[in-house]
Amino acid sequence: MKNQITNAISDFFFEYETPRQVLVRNRRVGVVCRLIQLGVLAYIIGWVFIYEKGYQSTDTAVSSVFTKMKGVGYTNVNGSERVWDVADYVFPPQGDSSFVVMTNYIITEGQKMGKCPELKGKQNCNSDADCEGGSFKRTGHGQMTGVCVKNTTTCEVLAWCPVEDDHNIPESNLVEGIDADYISSCLHDPKKAPLCPIFRLGDIVKLSGFSFETIARVGGAIGIVVDWTCNLDVDVKHCKPQYNFHGLYGNPAETDKARASVGYNFRYAKHYMEDKIQKRTLMKVFGIRFDIIVQSLARKFDIIPTLTAIGSGVGIFGVATVVCDLVLLYLLPKREFYKNMKFKYTDTQTQQDSESLGLDTSVYYTLEANARQAQGTDQSNDPDSEAGSTETEASKK
Repeated sequence: MKNQITNAISDFFFEYETPRQVLVRNRRVGVVCRLIQLGVLAYIIGWVFIYEKGYQSTDTAVSSVFTKMKGVGYTNVNGSERVWDVADYVFPPQGDSSFVVMTNYIITEGQKMGKCPELKGKQNCNSDADCEGGSFKRTGHGQMTGVCVKNTTTCEVLAWCPVEDDHNIPESNLVEGIDADYISSCLHDPKKAPLCPIFRLGDIVKLSGFSFETIARVGGAIGIVVDWTCNLDVDVKHCKPQYNFHGLYGNPAETDKARASVGYNFRYAKHYMEDKIQKRTLMKVFGIRFDIIVQSLARKFDIIPTLTAIGSGVGIFGVATVVCDLVLLYLLPKREFYKNMKFKYTDTQTQQDSESLGLDTSVYYTLEANARQAQGTDQSNDPDSEAGSTETEASKK
């Protein structure tokens, strides 16, 4: 018992185990193996390291954006001239990363709280029975009084009167021609001045795919994407932003009949007192909503992702071994021969047979493999086979 424990301890500390390897000289299997390895190598170098830059660590930036609008607009509606500055046509006040530039409007002046008829199409009626007093209609302007106004055939409502009529949207006249002589400072251009942060409104609309004449009439939304993608392994002067412009929604050119709304608009009111009566001027504003989005990605060499990528690539090389083993052991005509060369079978009967013949176990396995091979067809003339061309030590004996 003591000797067995001593031998076990000795075997554990003083013996080294290594996987058995078999060199197979087969052209077809060799070509398959090398093709797979080349494919894995191309994937590691081309995709992981060059395209995905797997040797770098990445990080994103947290940023804020400040915007400022300048310029004036001019309108002439039914002979009434007016000049608009940034306090009139930018909502909300300056500085936000999301804002609206008014390009068209419908104005309803002198509204006061009272009773007046609804618009056509809102709450039509033929008699007072069609106008239930005290009720509301979601698309209406106020509370119905129960009276049907005969000359308009619409229900009377308690609301800000007169009610706004937004059926007819006026043609926009805010489009102005700006030539190069007018510009005294840099102006953003995707090719000539891609880094200039000063933009013309018309250029932004054009680059986003909208038609200015159309979007100015009924409004829309445009996203300005500022992209910072920087490789910090090179000089930081190469870290520059790229500006992209995208139409987000409300494109009047869309043909989808299921769309819920066209354009972009909202209402606001200016309240005042006149003869002790509260009044307001209601404006329905059509404009371009701008959403400024900053996205960033910084990359820099890092030894940890580099070693991780290399280790993963080395592991993928094992795919070639698995595929070639499947071909050798299950698809080739000489699969039994390759199985005998790759695997050592151990069982009690084999051990007893080798001991009765007085042979070393490994020599017995080799003789057995040669005997099995001899039962098959002579393959010494097959250039793809190692049978008949490899002489073992056991056969020499």
